[in-house]
Amino acid sequence: MTQASLWKAYCDSLIVCDDLGLSVDVSRVRFAEGFRATMAGPLGRAFEAMAALEAGAVANPDEKRRVGHYWLRDPGRAPEPELGEAVRNAVERVRAFAAAVHRGEIAPERGGAFEHLLVVGIGGSALGPQLASAALGTSADKLRVHFFDNTDPDGIERVLERLGDEIARTLTLVTSKSGGTKETRNGMLEAKVAYERAGLTFERHAVAVTGEGSELDRLAAADGWLERFPMWDWVGGRTSETSAVGLLPAALQGVDVLALLEGARLMDAHTRAPDAATNPAAALALAWHHETGGRGQKDMVVLPYKDRLELMSRYLQQLVMESLGKERDLDGNVVHQGIAVYGNKGSTDQHAYVQQLRDGVPNFFVTFIEVLRDRRGTDLEVEPGVTTGDYLAGFLHGTRRALYESGRDSITITLDDVTPRSLGALIALFERAVGLYASLVNINAYHQPGVEAGKKAAADVLALQRAVASALGPEPASADEIAARAGRPDEAELVYKILEHLAENPHRGVGRAGGRHPREARYRRL
Repeated sequence: MTQASLWKAYCDSLIVCDDLGLSVDVSRVRFAEGFRATMAGPLGRAFEAMAALEAGAVANPDEKRRVGHYWLRDPGRAPEPELGEAVRNAVERVRAFAAAVHRGEIAPERGGAFEHLLVVGIGGSALGPQLASAALGTSADKLRVHFFDNTDPDGIERVLERLGDEIARTLTLVTSKSGGTKETRNGMLEAKVAYERAGLTFERHAVAVTGEGSELDRLAAADGWLERFPMWDWVGGRTSETSAVGLLPAALQGVDVLALLEGARLMDAHTRAPDAATNPAAALALAWHHETGGRGQKDMVVLPYKDRLELMSRYLQQLVMESLGKERDLDGNVVHQGIAVYGNKGSTDQHAYVQQLRDGVPNFFVTFIEVLRDRRGTDLEVEPGVTTGDYLAGFLHGTRRALYESGRDSITITLDDVTPRSLGALIALFERAVGLYASLVNINAYHQPGVEAGKKAAADVLALQRAVASALGPEPASADEIAARAGRPDEAELVYKILEHLAENPHRGVGRAGGRHPREARYRRL
């Protein structure tokens, strides 16, 4: 295409949300002739499904529950008045609690004021808060935020080392809907011990976000934690940033959570329009469908040209891949759907994998995220009339052009600035796009049987580990022999991996003799 025809395509396809300072450009997607007309019927049905979802239809048949993250930023749309009132009350409680912490009315056990926040959670209970913290943090943050987002003891220790004596001025927020998520439970226990080692009472520094009546809710109530906030069963972890899960840590950090909610609410309004020409989420969903053949044939590379949005690709990995990665469609057919997501940030990636994007396997499409505002302070010219921000913009547009000329398609989302309002809008945009795309390919975006299968498999491994520990004796034995003693003779490989892990951690009381190869290694109880 000529530059004149590209300009026309750009003007014709650009969707601008003036009230949000956000636009979506799909002009660099080479839509096949007649594609939009072919997709008109499926897209119309997707809009109907989305309207039913927002009205309160059961969206997760596995758990017989509704999906209502859209009600979080517009409680008046909740199907029951009392539910909307509960949402409003939760937001006000979040803001009141954060304000009391900032004023020092809710204070650490030894007095003074809280200066740090430790968020204990995993998946959506950590990714959304991490994105918001990184995107919106400033030197004037009310609390500095840290995360236990895994059950890796070394990672936990590193966070605790950074906190050091500041643990005495640290508020800990534990987030788990069921209260039974093992990674979060483990992080909570590690935090509890850290406070106790410092001569502090964990409960006087602890807050919970969890389901009413959950294991965590009961524990927090019984032990007198500082406060408990709701996590409703109709809010999935990957769509929970506009619930207390995301609002509470953001408010404690000092973020204007009402602005974040407003941005999401306004984007929801834009993405309800049943017209692909004006609906930015529908434009994204159609572009994804076209690029992937509706079957995940290409990956989505997310390239935000802004350091503040570096975690966007990680956040979208969960939102997109957990929502769309499904074995079966709504009719029970095996379809193996999904879109793989990866990315880091520009222009860092210019010196990493953009070379492959430009000249290698064309198995991807790019989503550029452009931010027009360069910085808060006075800009520096690194050359006459040219700033560092000009270079960043130049690299973005140069890469976009180079990829297109090489037959690689892209989408560009432009923000005026990274603010609570624009971040809320960006989150809501992708949430709606995922829901619409799922309808286009006839899958359920709101359940995750694969995740549950992984949890069950992990529980089985831990049960085997207990059996292995019981089967160990003072005399060295091979993994095969120990597997047989444990009653799992067919699991010798897994038994070997368990023994290797235990033996490498001396305090576990397992010794290794012989070589490291599984045919040579012998293990015994020390």
